Amino acid sequence: MPDISPNKPYRIGRSKTGLGLFATRKIKKGSKIIRYFGPMLDSRNKKHQDIDNKYLFEINNRWTIDGSVRKNIARYINHACRPNAESDVNTRKRKVVIRAVKTIHPGEEINYDYGTDYFKIFLKPIGCKCDHCEKKRAKKEADKRAEARAEKLRLKRKAEKKAAKDAAKPAKSKAVKTKAVKSKALKTKAVKTKAATAKSASKLARGKAGPHARGTGQPTRTKASRTKPLAGGAAAPSRKRASAI
Repeated sequence: MPDISPNKPYRIGRSKTGLGLFATRKIKKGSKIIRYFGPMLDSRNKKHQDIDNKYLFEINNRWTIDGSVRKNIARYINHACRPNAESDVNTRKRKVVIRAVKTIHPGEEINYDYGTDYFKIFLKPIGCKCDHCEKKRAKKEADKRAEARAEKLRLKRKAEKKAAKDAAKPAKSKAVKTKAVKSKALKTKAVKTKAATAKSASKLARGKAGPHARGTGQPTRTKASRTKPLAGGAAAPSRKRASAI
């Protein structure tokens, strides 16, 4: 790790993505922090076209700074989607300076936006780990967990409601069944009563009466037939003799 002068307002330290550059004292908005430097690569030079690393800083279509050299402390500054610094590029002098876009307090990590191309090639595939993206990702995960809990609670309430409905259904069914049985019994009784009434009416229509009814049409014993003979043995005069007299 390269040595840093105590007069400099920054230090190299551990960050979420490995090493980073942190403020050691207050850095005011708009002030210069550090210069990004290294060998200049010419796009017209075929040898330079073969050089490829993640510390290349493109100034224009022709010139690019190779910031992979050890003395380039600015290479430790990490990317951020909501940075507290920016790269100030002087195309004519082919010079890049990192400046603060807001006040940076001691202990805060210094960062700037690497640009769209770098983000798509190096950061998007693995996911950006700057504070803004981390908070956004955490909020998304929290919302997802909240939705899962809400869905679980909804399904639980639905299951409880169904269970309560199923528990009340047998009692209701039993009551309906009892009512149906009673109705059937009353209907059967009414049918039997109606049949008995019709049978009685039919008997009366045919001239038949019950065994205890008067005028049954059956021959009865007369009073004479029920009278016992006298004690002297005399029999009652016959109807023929009486008529001869």
